[in-house]
Amino acid sequence: MPILNVKVSGQKNAATTKAINELLLDLTHRILGKKKEVTAIAIEYVDLDCWFVGGELLSEQGKNSFYFDIKITDETNTKDEKAQFIKEAFQGFERILGNLHEESYIYVQDVRAASYGYGGKTQEYRYHQ
Repeated sequence: MPILNVKVSGQKNAATTKAINELLLDLTHRILGKKKEVTAIAIEYVDLDCWFVGGELLSEQGKNSFYFDIKITDETNTKDEKAQFIKEAFQGFERILGNLHEESYIYVQDVRAASYGYGGKTQEYRYHQ
């Protein structure tokens, strides 16, 4: 746990993909306290001509953007930890992508332990074991 689903504007690039993975793996471990070995990150690229913000294409605005959600077990992180995670993630993407549109989103989803798991076992089950 957890899983991060990432969308990034632009063309697929191995160096960018690696930098995003390293950023999110570090933040997820360092700030949210999640184990690196069970953190999964899926990264997709969206062409600038297919991403709208405020009704205008990013390509027309000359901007980059990103969106990602992260699913974590409910009640395992504080509001302050989540706020720090969001702040540092935005700053990190700004360094990696450059010229970042302010309307780039991060969604931390608190998921009930009985409704979430991996390896065929819920987090609730793991807690009780």
